[in-house]
Amino acid sequence: MKPKLTEEYVHVSSVDWQPFPEQFSEGGIRWKLLHVSPEVGAWTAIFDCPQGSSFARHIHVGPGEYLLTKGRMEVRGGDEGGGATAHALGYGYEACNARHDRTYFPEASEFYMTFLGPLQFIDEAETPLAVVGWEQAQALWDAQTKG
Repeated sequence: MKPKLTEEYVHVSSVDWQPFPEQFSEGGIRWKLLHVSPEVGAWTAIFDCPQGSSFARHIHVGPGEYLLTKGRMEVRGGDEGGGATAHALGYGYEACNARHDRTYFPEASEFYMTFLGPLQFIDEAETPLAVVGWEQAQALWDAQTKG
């Protein structure tokens, strides 16, 4: 387990991008894990999303906040599908149990997000495929950067 920290600093450009797992995304999404907080079950990452990429169907078990720093992101079908279309520089909040059938990036995009709890990836029948919380995020990051 990660020891309790009183503070932490990461210079984002000094961290190498890693591929985000293909079972949870398509189109070459990359990520940088910036922080995990075991005491509150949170994890923070920045994502690089090429044009046409997307995240697989998931539910936010805990809430989350994001800052779209570049590009455009269609959440829950975008504006035209009853959801939201985020434009950089834009902020968004995801409530507990927010469901995303597809999060799509019609142009090259980048966003920073803090997850206050895990994501549950699901199939079309809503069967859970995986739960990704701070522990899973940290384990994946460690495997990608120490291997």
